Amino acid sequence: MAQLIYGAEGAAIHIPEHLLAHLKLLIATKLRRNESFMMSWRHPDGTGRSSVWLQPAIPLRFVFDTPEETVIDRDLLNRLAAAASSNGGLTIELEEVAALPSSRVNAAGSGASTSDAAQPAA
Repeated sequence: MAQLIYGAEGAAIHIPEHLLAHLKLLIATKLRRNESFMMSWRHPDGTGRSSVWLQPAIPLRFVFDTPEETVIDRDLLNRLAAAASSNGGLTIELEEVAALPSSRVNAAGSGASTSDAAQPAA
């Protein structure tokens, strides 16, 4: 489980690594464009839900458990970008990501790392 460290107090949000790799691209793109948005999710233990307002002035840190880059699923990235740009904001569905392969790029791989992925059309 990877972590998104959000805010000056360093509150950690635990997110599956594959999903956080996609969120990192989306969040970086939107904040670079000075576009703030709401991100929400249901608590994995079923006790409730949380939302955070993502904007450029709030410190963010992405912490991954593995050193390898995650292969980016462009369809997932585009769905996340469309949701983040909607009036309702981005709602993370952890169940959807659990079904995705957790393939990684290795040194002899195709080179389709996160840095080669298309920027979200947010």
